[in-house]
Amino acid sequence: MKIVVFGGTGQIGAKLVTLLRASGHEAVAASRGLGVDALTGEGLDDAVSGADVTVDVTNTPPTSAGALQHFFRTATANQLAAARKAGVTHHLVLSIVGADKAPGSPYLEAKVAQEEVVAAGGVPFTIVRATQFFEFAEGIAAAATEGDTVRLVPTPTQPIAADDVAAALADLAVSPPRNGILDLAGPDVIRLDDFVRRYLEATSDPRRVVGDPAATYFGGGVDGDPLIAGPGGRIAPTHYADWLAAR
Repeated sequence: MKIVVFGGTGQIGAKLVTLLRASGHEAVAASRGLGVDALTGEGLDDAVSGADVTVDVTNTPPTSAGALQHFFRTATANQLAAARKAGVTHHLVLSIVGADKAPGSPYLEAKVAQEEVVAAGGVPFTIVRATQFFEFAEGIAAAATEGDTVRLVPTPTQPIAADDVAAALADLAVSPPRNGILDLAGPDVIRLDDFVRRYLEATSDPRRVVGDPAATYFGGGVDGDPLIAGPGGRIAPTHYADWLAAR
Protein backbone atom coordinates (compact mmCIF):
# COMPACT_ATOMS: atom_id res chain seq x y z
CA MET A 1 0.00 0.00 0.00
CA LYS A 2 1.34 3.45 -0.90
CA ILE A 3 0.87 5.92 1.95
CA VAL A 4 1.94 9.56 1.65
CA VAL A 5 2.67 11.32 4.94
CA PHE A 6 2.45 15.10 4.77
CA GLY A 7 4.78 16.42 7.45
CA GLY A 8 6.67 13.17 7.13
CA THR A 9 9.95 14.57 8.47
CA GLY A 10 8.49 16.01 11.68
CA GLN A 11 8.19 14.58 15.18
CA ILE A 12 5.23 12.30 14.46
CA GLY A 13 5.65 12.02 10.71
CA ALA A 14 9.16 10.58 10.82
CA LYS A 15 8.11 7.96 13.38
CA LEU A 16 5.05 7.11 11.30
CA VAL A 17 6.99 6.67 8.07
CA THR A 18 9.43 4.34 9.85
CA LEU A 19 6.62 2.22 11.28
CA LEU A 20 4.80 1.96 7.96
CA ARG A 21 7.94 0.97 6.08
CA ALA A 22 8.73 -1.65 8.73
CA SER A 23 5.27 -3.11 8.07
CA GLY A 24 6.05 -3.45 4.36
CA HIS A 25 4.20 -0.42 3.03
CA GLU A 26 5.50 2.14 0.56
CA ALA A 27 5.55 5.12 2.89
CA VAL A 28 6.47 8.43 1.27
CA ALA A 29 7.53 11.36 3.43
CA ALA A 30 6.29 14.65 1.98
CA SER A 31 7.48 18.00 3.30
CA ARG A 32 8.71 21.36 2.05
CA GLY A 33 12.28 20.25 2.61
CA LEU A 34 11.63 17.36 0.24
CA GLY A 35 10.04 19.54 -2.44
CA VAL A 36 6.37 19.09 -1.48
CA ASP A 37 4.61 22.22 -0.25
CA ALA A 38 0.98 21.67 0.67
CA LEU A 39 0.42 25.41 1.15
CA THR A 40 1.44 26.35 -2.39
CA GLY A 41 0.61 23.01 -3.99
CA GLU A 42 4.17 22.54 -5.26
CA GLY A 43 4.97 18.86 -5.82
CA LEU A 44 1.65 17.60 -4.45
CA ASP A 45 0.35 15.82 -7.54
CA ASP A 46 3.60 13.95 -8.10
CA ALA A 47 3.88 12.93 -4.46
CA VAL A 48 0.31 11.63 -4.25
CA SER A 49 0.25 9.89 -7.65
CA GLY A 50 -0.61 6.23 -7.12
CA ALA A 51 -1.27 6.65 -3.40
CA ASP A 52 -3.90 4.65 -1.56
CA VAL A 53 -3.81 6.71 1.64
CA THR A 54 -2.71 10.21 2.61
CA VAL A 55 -1.89 11.25 6.17
CA ASP A 56 -1.67 14.86 7.32
CA VAL A 57 0.51 15.53 10.37
CA THR A 58 1.66 18.97 9.22
CA ASN A 59 1.85 21.88 11.62
CA THR A 60 2.75 25.55 11.66
CA PRO A 61 3.96 27.83 14.46
CA PRO A 62 1.19 29.78 16.23
CA THR A 63 1.10 33.20 14.61
CA SER A 64 -1.88 35.42 13.79
CA ALA A 65 -5.40 34.04 13.59
CA GLY A 66 -5.54 34.89 9.90
CA ALA A 67 -2.26 33.16 9.11
CA LEU A 68 -3.31 30.04 11.00
CA GLN A 69 -6.65 29.86 9.22
CA HIS A 70 -4.95 30.36 5.87
CA PHE A 71 -2.41 27.62 6.50
CA PHE A 72 -4.76 24.91 7.73
CA ARG A 73 -7.57 25.67 5.29
CA THR A 74 -5.40 26.10 2.20
CA ALA A 75 -2.89 23.31 2.82
CA THR A 76 -5.70 20.87 3.62
CA ALA A 77 -7.73 21.84 0.57
CA ASN A 78 -4.67 21.40 -1.64
CA GLN A 79 -3.93 17.97 -0.17
CA LEU A 80 -7.51 16.85 -0.74
CA ALA A 81 -7.57 18.13 -4.30
CA ALA A 82 -4.46 16.08 -5.08
CA ALA A 83 -5.94 13.09 -3.25
CA ARG A 84 -9.16 13.22 -5.27
CA LYS A 85 -7.20 13.43 -8.51
CA ALA A 86 -5.12 10.41 -7.51
CA GLY A 87 -8.08 8.32 -6.37
CA VAL A 88 -6.97 8.16 -2.74
CA THR A 89 -9.42 6.13 -0.65
CA HIS A 90 -8.53 7.36 2.85
CA HIS A 91 -7.29 10.71 4.18
CA LEU A 92 -6.14 10.62 7.81
CA VAL A 93 -5.50 13.86 9.71
CA LEU A 94 -4.10 14.52 13.16
CA SER A 95 -5.96 17.11 15.24
CA ILE A 96 -6.28 17.95 18.94
CA VAL A 97 -8.66 16.74 21.65
CA GLY A 98 -10.76 19.67 22.82
CA ALA A 99 -10.14 21.74 19.70
CA ASP A 100 -13.83 22.65 19.60
CA LYS A 101 -14.03 23.39 23.36
CA ALA A 102 -11.47 26.13 23.88
CA PRO A 103 -13.23 29.29 22.70
CA GLY A 104 -11.03 32.17 21.71
CA SER A 105 -7.96 30.12 20.79
CA PRO A 106 -6.82 31.12 17.28
CA TYR A 107 -4.77 27.92 16.92
CA LEU A 108 -7.53 25.53 17.97
CA GLU A 109 -10.13 27.40 15.94
CA ALA A 110 -7.87 26.92 12.91
CA LYS A 111 -7.64 23.19 13.66
CA VAL A 112 -11.44 23.01 13.75
CA ALA A 113 -11.51 24.76 10.39
CA GLN A 114 -9.08 22.14 9.08
CA GLU A 115 -11.41 19.38 10.28
CA GLU A 116 -14.33 21.03 8.49
CA VAL A 117 -12.38 21.16 5.23
CA VAL A 118 -11.54 17.47 5.58
CA ALA A 119 -15.14 16.47 6.28
CA ALA A 120 -16.33 18.34 3.19
CA GLY A 121 -13.38 17.38 1.00
CA GLY A 122 -14.85 14.49 -0.96
CA VAL A 123 -12.29 11.90 0.21
CA PRO A 124 -13.16 9.22 2.81
CA PHE A 125 -11.48 10.37 6.01
CA THR A 126 -10.57 9.81 9.63
CA ILE A 127 -9.90 12.71 11.99
CA VAL A 128 -7.76 11.68 14.97
CA ARG A 129 -7.89 14.10 17.87
CA ALA A 130 -4.92 13.43 20.17
CA THR A 131 -4.29 14.86 23.62
CA GLN A 132 -1.11 16.74 24.50
CA PHE A 133 2.09 14.76 24.03
CA PHE A 134 4.34 14.00 26.98
CA GLU A 135 7.09 15.66 24.93
CA PHE A 136 5.19 18.98 24.96
CA ALA A 137 5.41 19.48 28.74
CA GLU A 138 8.48 21.71 28.48
CA GLY A 139 6.92 23.86 25.75
CA ILE A 140 3.67 24.21 27.70
CA ALA A 141 5.67 25.32 30.72
CA ALA A 142 7.67 27.83 28.70
CA ALA A 143 4.55 29.40 27.22
CA ALA A 144 2.94 29.78 30.65
CA THR A 145 5.98 31.04 32.59
CA GLU A 146 5.89 34.42 34.36
CA GLY A 147 9.18 34.98 36.16
CA ASP A 148 9.76 31.76 38.07
CA THR A 149 6.07 30.77 38.11
CA VAL A 150 4.17 28.64 35.61
CA ARG A 151 0.43 29.34 35.55
CA LEU A 152 -1.78 26.66 34.04
CA VAL A 153 -5.48 25.94 34.06
CA PRO A 154 -6.10 22.99 36.44
CA THR A 155 -8.27 21.04 34.04
CA PRO A 156 -8.04 17.26 33.62
CA THR A 157 -6.06 15.98 30.65
CA GLN A 158 -4.83 12.62 29.35
CA PRO A 159 -1.36 13.23 27.92
CA ILE A 160 0.10 10.71 25.51
CA ALA A 161 3.54 9.58 24.32
CA ALA A 162 4.49 10.63 20.79
CA ASP A 163 5.48 7.02 20.05
CA ASP A 164 1.95 5.91 20.93
CA VAL A 165 0.48 8.55 18.62
CA ALA A 166 2.61 7.33 15.72
CA ALA A 167 1.70 3.70 16.44
CA ALA A 168 -2.01 4.50 16.47
CA LEU A 169 -1.77 6.44 13.22
CA ALA A 170 0.14 3.58 11.58
CA ASP A 171 -2.72 1.25 12.47
CA LEU A 172 -5.47 3.64 11.44
CA ALA A 173 -3.78 4.48 8.13
CA VAL A 174 -4.25 0.90 6.95
CA SER A 175 -7.75 0.55 8.43
CA PRO A 176 -11.02 1.57 6.76
CA PRO A 177 -11.87 5.29 6.98
CA ARG A 178 -14.29 6.20 9.77
CA ASN A 179 -15.68 9.35 8.14
CA GLY A 180 -15.71 10.83 11.61
CA ILE A 181 -13.62 11.77 14.63
CA LEU A 182 -11.68 9.44 16.94
CA ASP A 183 -10.16 10.68 20.20
CA LEU A 184 -6.72 9.35 21.12
CA ALA A 185 -5.34 9.72 24.65
CA GLY A 186 -2.95 8.31 27.21
CA PRO A 187 -4.07 5.99 30.04
CA ASP A 188 -3.74 8.48 32.92
CA VAL A 189 -6.05 11.38 33.74
CA ILE A 190 -3.84 14.16 35.14
CA ARG A 191 -4.59 17.82 35.74
CA LEU A 192 -2.75 19.97 33.23
CA ASP A 193 -0.85 21.82 35.97
CA ASP A 194 0.14 18.50 37.60
CA PHE A 195 1.28 17.14 34.25
CA VAL A 196 3.75 19.99 33.85
CA ARG A 197 4.68 20.07 37.56
CA ARG A 198 5.71 16.41 37.47
CA TYR A 199 7.84 17.01 34.39
CA LEU A 200 9.63 19.98 35.94
CA GLU A 201 10.25 18.04 39.15
CA ALA A 202 11.62 15.08 37.17
CA THR A 203 14.02 17.39 35.33
CA SER A 204 15.02 19.34 38.47
CA ASP A 205 13.54 22.55 37.09
CA PRO A 206 13.06 25.06 39.94
CA ARG A 207 10.04 26.81 38.47
CA ARG A 208 6.86 26.71 40.57
CA VAL A 209 3.63 25.54 38.92
CA VAL A 210 0.36 27.16 40.01
CA GLY A 211 -3.10 25.95 39.07
CA ASP A 212 -4.91 29.06 37.86
CA PRO A 213 -8.54 28.72 36.67
CA ALA A 214 -8.13 32.02 34.81
CA ALA A 215 -5.20 30.77 32.73
CA THR A 216 -5.74 30.17 29.02
CA TYR A 217 -5.14 27.15 26.81
CA PHE A 218 -3.63 27.89 23.38
CA GLY A 219 -4.76 31.47 24.02
CA GLY A 220 -8.39 30.57 24.71
CA GLY A 221 -10.69 29.60 27.53
CA VAL A 222 -11.42 26.06 28.66
CA ASP A 223 -15.03 24.89 28.61
CA GLY A 224 -15.64 22.01 31.03
CA ASP A 225 -13.25 19.04 30.72
CA PRO A 226 -12.26 19.29 27.04
CA LEU A 227 -8.79 17.78 27.30
CA ILE A 228 -9.77 14.17 27.97
CA ALA A 229 -10.93 11.53 25.51
CA GLY A 230 -14.64 11.28 24.90
CA PRO A 231 -16.68 8.05 24.89
CA GLY A 232 -15.26 5.48 22.50
CA GLY A 233 -11.82 7.09 22.45
CA ARG A 234 -8.70 5.03 21.88
CA ILE A 235 -6.44 4.72 24.93
CA ALA A 236 -2.69 4.29 24.42
CA PRO A 237 -0.58 2.02 26.65
CA THR A 238 2.29 4.19 27.92
CA HIS A 239 1.89 5.65 31.43
CA TYR A 240 3.33 9.08 32.16
CA ALA A 241 5.27 7.86 35.21
CA ASP A 242 6.97 5.18 33.13
CA TRP A 243 7.87 7.70 30.43
CA LEU A 244 9.34 10.09 32.99
CA ALA A 245 11.31 7.29 34.64
CA ALA A 246 12.77 6.24 31.30
CA ARG A 247 14.19 9.71 30.61
